[in-house]
Amino acid sequence: MTSDKVAALRKTLLFGSLADEDLRALAALTVERRLAREEVLFIAGEEARGLYVVVSGRVRAFLATADGREQVIHTEGAGATLAEVPVFDDGTYPATAVADEDSVVLFLGKEDVRAVCLEHPKIALAALKMLAGRLRRHAELVEALSLREVGQRLAHLLLTEAKTRGEKSASGNSFELLMTNGQIAARVGTVREVVSRALARLQQDELILLENRRVTIRDERLLAAYAGQS
Repeated sequence: MTSDKVAALRKTLLFGSLADEDLRALAALTVERRLAREEVLFIAGEEARGLYVVVSGRVRAFLATADGREQVIHTEGAGATLAEVPVFDDGTYPATAVADEDSVVLFLGKEDVRAVCLEHPKIALAALKMLAGRLRRHAELVEALSLREVGQRLAHLLLTEAKTRGEKSASGNSFELLMTNGQIAARVGTVREVVSRALARLQQDELILLENRRVTIRDERLLAAYAGQS
């Protein structure tokens, strides 16, 4: 079990530069937690006692909108960390985190995180880089929600999925659309019905082909242009 924890910590941007001996010592301080799909890891506003490392599965962080819908802020898979900000600012969890699928995470108390940062300055620099990257992605999300139409936001999401999981062939870049339309809606800031219409419009414009939840992007450059990407 310790070796599995060490391997999980080694994958992270935050702790990946530590020597094996230090990783083993850090792994001994972690607590494993297994989550079923849709199980809550923590809730926005709760006292933050530490951060989490995703070992397997996927976890989404979201805020509830005024009408009760979810607005997904980011989703994280194996090798990612969650709830770093409150570890350093002593605040509460800024968002709610829920397992998108059956997942395994490691909990590490904030005092232990701070101690390793003081002992290893490279960890502090890695934390700054990671937090800066997250801030940049949040700024991009705000821009997308305020300046881009739903169809453009959906096109951007499909391009991201294709980049991560796509299989290229003569007909284009194809992947299974694992998210439901409701889950997609939470990511692009709309409702399920609008997602359905936007997908239909992308097919009508021959930018994608959708067959039994398998998406084929015929020309990624054209879809990127539609999404407003440079």
